Amino acid sequence: MDKYYATGRRKNSIAKVWLTKGEGQIQVNKRDIKEYFPRDSWVKNATEALDITETNNDFNFNISVLGGGLTGQSGAIRLGISRALLLYNESFRSKLKPKGLLTRDSRMVESKKYGKRKARRGQQFSKR
Repeated sequence: MDKYYATGRRKNSIAKVWLTKGEGQIQVNKRDIKEYFPRDSWVKNATEALDITETNNDFNFNISVLGGGLTGQSGAIRLGISRALLLYNESFRSKLKPKGLLTRDSRMVESKKYGKRKARRGQQFSKR
């Protein structure tokens, strides 16, 4: 049985994705994806590549994700699933690339600066 492995990253999250032929089960950290992500928007974002390639019930995914919050984890899973599908079938590239699913989102949180409350937010000014 063929097993395909891909890694996805977003913000501080890293998703390790294993793709196998199956009936559409997606396990995230040994839990069902709908149980792991409380919001449907996170599930929809993570599984967008399957909708585009029309392979919703063709593969099983075993995903290990760590770091960051749920939004970052959802984005990391999205990239991991897209890359794993490409390893399985290179012809999916023409569908995935125009939608931006093969591009790593490089945006990161800006670091805090000294003398400031956050990265750019300064002290509150009091006139009196």
